[in-house]
This record gives sequence, structure tokens and C-alpha cells, in this order.
Amino acid sequence: MDNFSPSDLKAILHSKRANIYYLEYCRVMQKDGRVLYLTESSKENAYFNIPIANTTVLLLGNGTSITQAAMRMLAQAGVLVGFSGGGGTPLYMGCEIEWMTPQSEYRPTEYLQGWMGFWFEDQKRLDVAKQFQQARIDYLEMVWSKNRDLKIEGFDFNSQEIQGFLADFYQRTNAATKQSDLLLTEAQLTKRLYKYAANTTKQENFKRQHQSTDLANDFLNHGNYLAYGLAACTLWVLGIPHGFAVMHGKTRRGALVFDVADLIKDAIVLPWAFVCAKEQSSEQEFRQQVLQAFTDNKALDFMFNTVKEVALSQKVDTSTQEDTTQ
Repeated sequence: MDNFSPSDLKAILHSKRANIYYLEYCRVMQKDGRVLYLTESSKENAYFNIPIANTTVLLLGNGTSITQAAMRMLAQAGVLVGFSGGGGTPLYMGCEIEWMTPQSEYRPTEYLQGWMGFWFEDQKRLDVAKQFQQARIDYLEMVWSKNRDLKIEGFDFNSQEIQGFLADFYQRTNAATKQSDLLLTEAQLTKRLYKYAANTTKQENFKRQHQSTDLANDFLNHGNYLAYGLAACTLWVLGIPHGFAVMHGKTRRGALVFDVADLIKDAIVLPWAFVCAKEQSSEQEFRQQVLQAFTDNKALDFMFNTVKEVALSQKVDTSTQEDTTQ
């Protein structure tokens, strides 16, 4: 360990990292150059290693504490840390999501510059929001079309009902002249997908409630928060602040996190929340199912690629402008 360098922790690209950890009733600490968590019982204490070089997000739930030394190592490895309520969901779903991001002034510059190239112009920002919506549907089609388990459960992207939803969605999205139009169209589609999922899994009288009322709502809250962690990680790595949203309100803290998370929520979190609720799964079983689905469907890769593509396609070439002013 004498030859260990913090830079060695970054050998695995964030887009390829496999792990999100949720911990509760334990103490996170640094010991012998590793980050561990300690669980205590009346008979014995047990230490477990956290492979921080292959971890994107660490969620700390009820009854957790963390040492300064552990936070330093997590920051060196580029792991985002967030405190949540029990089961991995926020204590108040209505509040803005905040993450403790590793401190580094050496984030990439080209993606933020590209983002700023369009963000202050209303029409360009609207065009990018529509691009995000198209990417979201493309990902939904990719995941639902290739996943045998979802097909067995009845989630068929090519069904007449889904295609009817999308025809209306595309028409209204193309006709939208402002972000509020897109948000209303998005909300309508998601509401229809909730109804489709509830009917498919034979769950009667489902109503979306951010405050916990049943298993399906619990799992939706839980899974969405995991998606927020991946989105926050994507934006931190690319150096784009969370305030520069294209869909959600410009004055809402963390709004771009919600925009990026929406790219994958309908495709993965929504169907598995209803399937696991039908099967009466535990929170841990649902979390493992969703995290495995994120990995199998390369959700983090998709987030990175979409944000990078948008940013670089909009980047303004300032070199020519500089030459003309000299």
C-alpha cells in the first residue's frame, strides 16, 4: 500500500462502473487503505469491503455514520455520496435532490462549453429538450424489445396500446413551443404508462403517490432515486452543473439531474416497480433487480453518451470568432 496513489482509483471509467450501494445501520470507515462498513450485533462485529474504484454512488440510509477519512478516499475515487431515508428513498420526495460530489476543479470543459452554447437561447434549449424526449423513447424501445423477462410479464413495446400512446406523444412533442408544453406531454405519457403497467400486472386502482401508499409507489420512489444517483454522477463527471436543465424549471435546484434520470426511468424503473410489487418482493430484492437491469442495459453508458452527444453537437467553435476579432 506504500506505492498506492489516489489516481489509481480512477482506472475504471465512471460509465463502466457497476455498483450503487445503499447502506443502513452501519458505520463507514477507512481501514488499511480501504473503505469498509461495520455492522454491529450483540454477538459480533463484521467488516465488509466497498470496492470504491468500481462504485458510482453511495447512499447512506437510517442509522449510518461515516468518517472523514472514508469521505476523503471516496472523493479520491470519484464516488458520489448521498444521504437518504429508509430503503434508499428520500425522506421527503418533494424536496430537491442534493449530492455530495467529490471536490475537483479539473472537470472537462468542452461539455459545459457546449451546453452553454445553446442553453441561453430558448429555441435551442427547446430543441434539445425534444432531443432528450426522443432519446428516452429510443431507450424504452431498446430495453422493452430485448428483455425476455419483461415480455413474459406482458410489457410489449409494439403493442397497439403503447404505439397509440406514442403517436399522440410524438404529435404533441413536435407541436410544442415551450418547455411547459413538453412537461405536460411527458406527464401524460408517464401517466398512461403507469396505467398500462398496472393493468399488465393486474394491480387495481393504482394511483401515483410520492408519499408511500403501496409497494408499487414505494418501488417507484426507490428506483427513481437510484436513477437520480446515476444522473448526478454523469453530470459531475462531465462537468455540467445541475442547474442548467432543458426540461424542468430553470430555477429548480438539481433540475438537470431529473432531466437526465428521465432518460431511463420509464424503460427500467417503471416496469420493474410494478412487476416486483406484484410478486411482493422486498426492498432489497427490488433494488438488486433494478441495479442489475441498469447494468444489463448499460443505463449509465446511455446517459453519458446522450449528454455528451447533445453537448458536443451544440458546441460553438470560438477559435474562428477569436481570429476575426484580432
